[in-house]
Amino acid sequence: MTDSQLADPPYLKGLNPPQREAVLTTDGPVLMLAGAGTGKTAALTARLAHLLYTRKAWPSEILAVTFTNRAAREMRERVGRLVGEAVEGMPWLGTFHAIGAKMLRRHAELVGLQSNFTILDTDDQLRLLKQLILVADIDEKRFPARSLAGLIDEWKNKGLTPRDIDAGESERYANGRGGELYQHYQDRLKAVNACDFGDLLLHMLVVLKTHRDVLEQYQTRFRYIMVDEYQDTNSVQYLWLRLLAQERKNIACVGDDDQSIYSWRGAQVENILRFEKDFPGAKVIRLEQNYRSTPHILGAAGGVIANNSGRLGKTLWTELDAGEKVRVLGIWDGPEEARRVGDEIESAQRGGTSLDDIAILVRASHQTREFEDRFIAIGMPYKIVGGFRFYERAEIRDALAYLRVVNQPADDLAFERIVNVPKRGLGDKAVAKVHQLARALGVPLTTAAARILDSDELTAQARKSLGRLVGDVARWREMATTLPHPELARQLLDESGYTAMLQAEKSAEAAGRLENLTELVRAMEEYDSLGAFLEHVSLVMDNEGSRDDPKVTIMTIHAAKGLEFDTVFLAGWEEGLFPSQRAIDEGGTKSLEEERRLAYVAITRARRRAFILHAANRRIYGQWTSSIPSRFVGELPPEHIDAETSMTGGESLWRANWSERADPFADVARGTGRGPGWQRAAGQMGTSSFSTAPKRIVEARSSAVSIGNKGRDDLSVGLRVFHQKFGYGAIAEIEGNKLEIDFEAAGRKRVMDSFVTIG
Repeated sequence: MTDSQLADPPYLKGLNPPQREAVLTTDGPVLMLAGAGTGKTAALTARLAHLLYTRKAWPSEILAVTFTNRAAREMRERVGRLVGEAVEGMPWLGTFHAIGAKMLRRHAELVGLQSNFTILDTDDQLRLLKQLILVADIDEKRFPARSLAGLIDEWKNKGLTPRDIDAGESERYANGRGGELYQHYQDRLKAVNACDFGDLLLHMLVVLKTHRDVLEQYQTRFRYIMVDEYQDTNSVQYLWLRLLAQERKNIACVGDDDQSIYSWRGAQVENILRFEKDFPGAKVIRLEQNYRSTPHILGAAGGVIANNSGRLGKTLWTELDAGEKVRVLGIWDGPEEARRVGDEIESAQRGGTSLDDIAILVRASHQTREFEDRFIAIGMPYKIVGGFRFYERAEIRDALAYLRVVNQPADDLAFERIVNVPKRGLGDKAVAKVHQLARALGVPLTTAAARILDSDELTAQARKSLGRLVGDVARWREMATTLPHPELARQLLDESGYTAMLQAEKSAEAAGRLENLTELVRAMEEYDSLGAFLEHVSLVMDNEGSRDDPKVTIMTIHAAKGLEFDTVFLAGWEEGLFPSQRAIDEGGTKSLEEERRLAYVAITRARRRAFILHAANRRIYGQWTSSIPSRFVGELPPEHIDAETSMTGGESLWRANWSERADPFADVARGTGRGPGWQRAAGQMGTSSFSTAPKRIVEARSSAVSIGNKGRDDLSVGLRVFHQKFGYGAIAEIEGNKLEIDFEAAGRKRVMDSFVTIG
């Protein structure tokens, strides 16, 4: 052991050279570019300990900013173990919002508030906005308060005050009245001495910009500034930090441009990409030694993310053994995906792997339903992290309540849930009177609701609204005798106004809830009747299991950031699902690069084993749709993957859903030869049940860069083409890479141009 090692303080022990450099480079701007699993938290806390240990700054002279309370608490605890009680004197270690609130209480009068201002939660914010919308004589059903709240939050994240809202921005709500309502909202907040979370930083940004003495006070106070997860900062956070750091420039930011996946929350990856421009002479220190994953996992993730142009660049490496290659599984459809994952998990269990060390990561929350149903069927314990189990989500419970009322008129709990969802103008007093009559007569609420309409117990408006609901329920019950139950559910959700309610929100959350409802209807198609489906749901909801038992974790990729598991299954890697169709159609290169960063995050959650699955078919809106592997599958380096295709179950699916005349695989089922459908399928999927080098992945690789909105040059309206599922048809319309085709047997369908050949 050398003298230098003996002299090392405890916080430097165990750090690799780049980590050590990041800790010891205290003066001037520093960007710690920390890849996944490279020990950035250890380096960050060691740097903070070093500043205190060497007395380069007093605890009160360090601004250390995190994104979550958990991260702030962990940093405080780690530093406390290293330097002792000194950490207790750090008043400026916390989240952006916590520190913003602390500052704002000191300078509240400069923005028209008192220091004891109230911070509104989301419910209070929505209540206030609804009042303002009512006063402004705006139809809240057409322009929901939740949409305005999301827009105001977006403006505040961008650092925009009401004065900064131009006509174009204002046009985004209520035909140009967005800016006006934003101003009224801010005025009302000041009148009641309150602010929302967005104000905590926006108000302080205004103070720092307009009161030079306050800015200089904080620039002098903070000798060192440290920021965690810098890639997730939004505009107002970025501007706030840049102002505070401009004088001393002793700012150290830790982040990973390859893990910036929260643009929908306002995060801007550009903030970390331009760090060196904002702070000339900045030192960029790359943490590239990974302590989590095997070389094959890192190689696969690195091969994908290398296709992004908007990145600073780094190459992760590890001293761990090579381990298993990433397994890429091509399967027939969604149900087989769930079966295959279940089989692999049971195999891992038999090999000694705990279920707590296994995760299934999906791009969209509606994908969890297939796995949940399968795991219930085989008795596999699981948990949903970062959200509710599929059948516990609010929109699913609402839809199920409607279906329960149709199926069972005496279901009072279900009727209570739907009576004013969506809002029908039925107040608590009106609902209470229905309850009172039901108890007096000893009848279900639905019966009482019908009878009370013949009295004057309710106001005219309440009678009208309740009468419409009672009439709808009666009509839906009548429809249930002749209409297939999935179609009944579709009509019910539309006619009740529930679908329109979510569509009016125009938010990412609302879009996800609509996708969940679509998946619910699709799930119903697997059951013979509405009653059978509702019974299945009841059994699923009752299957909790012990809280302490090991369970498979199911979650979205976004929710998995920062976590790690021994074995990870990455489901649904197909074009249109991942990357999402919205990113393909609307977001351009910027959105696609964020989707690719999401793929990188997904792969790097795995420590030892990673499985990537893509299906040849997905059922969307009741129709079987052909899928091609995600472009990200095509970008996986061949040397780091083992690819195979399993097409079990295909014959029964096709024979159950298509006639022989329309079925291009009918000749295979009969054993009479190999027609064009078989030839195309064999070329794409391999003729054996397992193929170690499926052509589909090769095709995905060759088209990974070019695929997108651009259509083929060899297609034109009227041209006769062949599709492997729908057979022969003529092109009716062309929109980019999407075709409307009139098929001879299947009617008009909308398909991707990559699935047709000229016939």
